[in-house]
Amino acid sequence: MKPLFVHRALFVVSVFSAGILLFACNKSDNNMNNNSPVSGFMAVNLATDKAVNVSLSGALITNGPLAFTSYTGDYLSVNSASRPVQTIDFNTSAVLDSSTFNFAPTRFYSLFVTGTNGHYRNVIVNDNFDSLPTGKAYVRYVNAIPDSSAPTVTITANGDNVVNNTAPFNTVSNFAAVTPGVVSILVSNGGTINKSRSIPLDQQNAYTVLLAGVPGSTGSDSLQIKFILNGTVSQKTQKTSSSVGSTTTN
Repeated sequence: MKPLFVHRALFVVSVFSAGILLFACNKSDNNMNNNSPVSGFMAVNLATDKAVNVSLSGALITNGPLAFTSYTGDYLSVNSASRPVQTIDFNTSAVLDSSTFNFAPTRFYSLFVTGTNGHYRNVIVNDNFDSLPTGKAYVRYVNAIPDSSAPTVTITANGDNVVNNTAPFNTVSNFAAVTPGVVSILVSNGGTINKSRSIPLDQQNAYTVLLAGVPGSTGSDSLQIKFILNGTVSQKTQKTSSSVGSTTTN
């Protein structure tokens, strides 16, 4: 499993007249049938105090445990269907959360494992970056800070607030179009949560900002802002090329 600041991988979704074929860039679903429709699936562990494994339909999709702020590194190719998803405590084998989700063919999905101190949740969302218009950069956020307040998340580009929302715990925003370049990100509740950083966004790319950590902590689970690159839409070839990995610094 890869931490958010080291891995970069590539996979391609090719568009043919007969339909869209999804190719995995690394490993596949353990129950994969070569003739089955497939979906792209990535898991990110934002639970501050657990190393986790993730299973689909009872089969592990992780080669090893995901530590806090680690992820699967690639979109994995998994069978498209309504499927049970479980997050499992690596140390005790206890199920932290279990849910069922419908994975549609040729679509991309992310699982964010959130929570702390005995309370955990699977947050699964459709990563629709492959259907976004070309010409801009795109950014969204997930608020995985386990706190009862609803902090404000602000993303500023060229002096304009492209995002300025209150975001309760487990909120995942839609992708917002921004002018490529450096954007500033701030998450604040006016008290215990106050974290900011700037990140560069490239044209045609879609990013997810990860807001994580425990308010008031000064350890490895302290408040932090990281981000991953979900994918890139190619205007010339009409293909979607998804580079999944970290573009964070420090």
